[in-house]
Amino acid sequence: MKNRKLRILTYLLALAGILLTAALYPILPEQIPTNWNMDGTVTYGSRYTIFITAGMGLLFAVLFDILPKIDPRRKNYEKFGRFYDLFCVLMEIFMLMVNGVIITETLHPGTLSVPMFILLSVGILFVVIGNFMPKFKSNFYMGIKTPWTLSSDEVWRKTHRLGGRCFFLSGLLFIICAFLPESLISLCVIAVLIVCFIPGLMSWIWWRQEQKNL
Repeated sequence: MKNRKLRILTYLLALAGILLTAALYPILPEQIPTNWNMDGTVTYGSRYTIFITAGMGLLFAVLFDILPKIDPRRKNYEKFGRFYDLFCVLMEIFMLMVNGVIITETLHPGTLSVPMFILLSVGILFVVIGNFMPKFKSNFYMGIKTPWTLSSDEVWRKTHRLGGRCFFLSGLLFIICAFLPESLISLCVIAVLIVCFIPGLMSWIWWRQEQKNL
């Protein structure tokens, strides 16, 4: 069952991003930072693009409500509803933080080390998702959706237990990357990609083993 308070909080966080943006928009310059490279290079764009970032929070909030309702396995959401609602809130907080970083760096450039902030934020996000992932039940919307996990509840369970560990490890690597020299960060990104590939591969292996035992 959905936690009504958490669902309301999801929309309040999304609306907070839009209201904050609308309130500060008149004092923003015509060009605002839109992208930061690890070498410190900043890309600028028109200030109206800030509403795209702010609006994504509300779009996600709506999708968080709609997609589970049209999922053929929507009944499974009742089995992990609390974790799903917490995930939605977490994503809205992340989007609000991203929007806040853009506004802060527009009005007060250099206040934050944006690459470090993003790596730390993504790292924490992955660590939390890693803890949630083993609780996810089979569905077509969120989780590690391969033909093999969707074909077997047991393969889904094994894959998401492993996936939780992989996401947790990836999150730790992102956090470590935030404090590494730029020359070593690419190695950590490659390691994260490899770690994220493992659950998909193992889902196929476990499915093959299951088929042989039928």
